[in-house]
Amino acid sequence: MQTEIEAKFLQVEPDEIRTRLKKAGAQCEQPMKLMRRVVFDNDVMRKKDAFVRVRDEGYRITMTYKQYDEMSLTGAKEIEFTVSDYDAAIAFCEAAGIVPKSVQEARREVWKLDDVEVVIDEWPWIRPFVEIEGPAEDSVVAAAEKLDFKWENAAFGDIMTAYRAEFPGTGTTPADMVYNQSDVRFDDPVPDILKR
Repeated sequence: MQTEIEAKFLQVEPDEIRTRLKKAGAQCEQPMKLMRRVVFDNDVMRKKDAFVRVRDEGYRITMTYKQYDEMSLTGAKEIEFTVSDYDAAIAFCEAAGIVPKSVQEARREVWKLDDVEVVIDEWPWIRPFVEIEGPAEDSVVAAAEKLDFKWENAAFGDIMTAYRAEFPGTGTTPADMVYNQSDVRFDDPVPDILKR
């Protein structure tokens, strides 16, 4: 598995981030697009803080196995590859006995800055955030610095890191995870687990 080296900067204003990206010399590789995904797991994956995801990114379809060994800059491990058919990939997972647990929507804009990828993400019920992913810790830190982010404000981990920042009553058990909802979509009402 590959180590994902990634930091999040939460609760940002997208237009301000675009201005910073342009000033730093970044290039927009994909304008904001709606993404859809289905997340799967089973008992074995739950014990490893892992899941399988099929995601239609608007310009490619990926299948990913992701496992969180810890919530840190280098704590996520993943295996990711592209596939040609979103529906067939979902059917494959279901036929293999991996249980679909959530259908999710998000919007993503992708920028390239030196050797890192910077994305502006929008998810239901929370403010936009930035993810900076690179080949090494120093490249992620350098990109954050170029974009005027304070490293001490970096957040690490799965999407629940962003949800907990805005809904502090959200717990840390699997039952408290927003992605355990059957639907995480922009037009859906805020689920009860976030209202605590």
